[in-house]
Amino acid sequence: MSNKNTPDDDASPAEQAANPSTTFSRRGFLKLAGASGFATAAGTFAGPAKAAPSTPDGTPEQIHLTWGEDPTNEVVVSWASTAAAANPRVRFGASGEKKETVHAVQRTYTDGLNGEVVFTYHTRLHGLHAATTYQYEVTADNDSNSGTPFSATFTTAPRGRAPFRFTSYGDLATPNTGWVLSSPQSRFAVQAVERFQPLFHLLNGDLCYANLNPTQQPEVWRDFGNNAQTSAANRPWMPCPGNHEVEFHNGAQGFDSYLTRYTLPANGTRFPGRWYSFRVSSVLFISLDADDVIYQDGAAFVAGPSPLVPAASTGNPAIQPGTSFYIRGYSNGEQTRWLEKTLRHAADDDDIDWIIVQMHQDALSSSSTGNGSDKGIREAWLPLFDRYGVDLVLCGHDHDYERSYPVRGCNHHASIDATTGEKVDTLQPKPAVHPHASSGNTFDTSHGTIHLILGGGGTSAPLDVYGVDTGNGNPQAKVFTKPNRPIPGTTAGTFTRANADALEDAIWSAQRDTGTGYGIAVFDYDPGQHGGNTTITMNYYHAPGADKSPTQTYELFETVTLSKHRRG
Repeated sequence: MSNKNTPDDDASPAEQAANPSTTFSRRGFLKLAGASGFATAAGTFAGPAKAAPSTPDGTPEQIHLTWGEDPTNEVVVSWASTAAAANPRVRFGASGEKKETVHAVQRTYTDGLNGEVVFTYHTRLHGLHAATTYQYEVTADNDSNSGTPFSATFTTAPRGRAPFRFTSYGDLATPNTGWVLSSPQSRFAVQAVERFQPLFHLLNGDLCYANLNPTQQPEVWRDFGNNAQTSAANRPWMPCPGNHEVEFHNGAQGFDSYLTRYTLPANGTRFPGRWYSFRVSSVLFISLDADDVIYQDGAAFVAGPSPLVPAASTGNPAIQPGTSFYIRGYSNGEQTRWLEKTLRHAADDDDIDWIIVQMHQDALSSSSTGNGSDKGIREAWLPLFDRYGVDLVLCGHDHDYERSYPVRGCNHHASIDATTGEKVDTLQPKPAVHPHASSGNTFDTSHGTIHLILGGGGTSAPLDVYGVDTGNGNPQAKVFTKPNRPIPGTTAGTFTRANADALEDAIWSAQRDTGTGYGIAVFDYDPGQHGGNTTITMNYYHAPGADKSPTQTYELFETVTLSKHRRG
């Protein structure tokens, strides 16, 4: 998401009155009241938010699917309940098959700010048949809907080279306007996924912005989960963590809320759930946590002048003004080593034609009011993308749509310091130059990696404005080139964040949507024929007018086809 680098000047009087002792950054912390939502049946759209039950019980809600270790034969069903569930379980089976029952594993955490205990449940359904539709039911002994338990269907991935569809966006938030950055557009964004009926959906970070609502974090997650359920209960939603999944007092990297709710493919490292990969047909998907390598400090922080004081029941100390949760380098290079190993194996596997990377923050973005680009990603990962032929990188973070040309390599010392104007090295990505690199909107990604900014899920933040053309035909992009932490504000005891510290010509920027910040990317994979080409066609649909008033109308903005020689 975008970081507005100002103190909380835009908080309403009512918001300020709700927090008389503490001032929070608008893009940091702000406490607002909000209602809760219940789960609704899969295949229907969630109705208005409802009040919490008078007696919390084990009724399943926030139901969502993720792929297991092999999407052809394993799916994970996860959910939450307002109280501990008794004998939580899933009953499932394909048409004509005997139904099986799998008991769930309970996973809990206690929110480090308000002290609420969150109960989640996970069942791993394995031994499934490829390309098969299954029906499932989720229930518990203390499920208030046990007479008619929640039920839905999902379809496993195909085996071998077979066509499929997936969708993607980031920065979803919730439809409950009581929370900071939430918007009714979030509901329509979830409905948009169902409109296109993908096999699965990639959710590119900043899921719900709970850390902007610190005293109500679990309730924000709950609203998010019950909204997403209308699609995520029908097909896997595969997330990556963003800067707003980082929460104070919730684990070593602040990811307890995220990690407790999701079961994701194993990565074999000390950091399960932060990054992972899975394969569908001949496409390898790699999901990364860019929080580990970025220079920008994008998580929430206490702007001051008073500390943020957790509930006494947590036993956690107050968080002082100017404190942020800066986790750059937390894996000490382990994620990057895992990434290189994964890419190296893919390069040696003739059954893999495409490599698609998902992460939240951006290596290439020309947004001037959002974050822009981050040199940390360029340093750590773009050389690996070049070396091993990554085809496509999907991000969120900036609330807009932007597409790059295929890029490979970089120009050195081609940028300037934002303050002094002196030459600096931002590792400016270089568009691939090849006579057959592109034809219209068809690109051969064997010559370079295309980066997409898909930050249009559903937040209430305004459309990020792009950098202006400085006279040479290219927009200007902001770049973070060094560690970025909160700095003292203009008022004693308050803090803000500095802007990006360098500027470069965005010679890599090919397309930008200047009309709206909302949209969804729909990808159709065609395996092609042996000895020929394989393609991935992306149709990007945007929601004109959604920045001013939520809308269900998504219209085609552009079509891009990626084409390359099939390896097998």
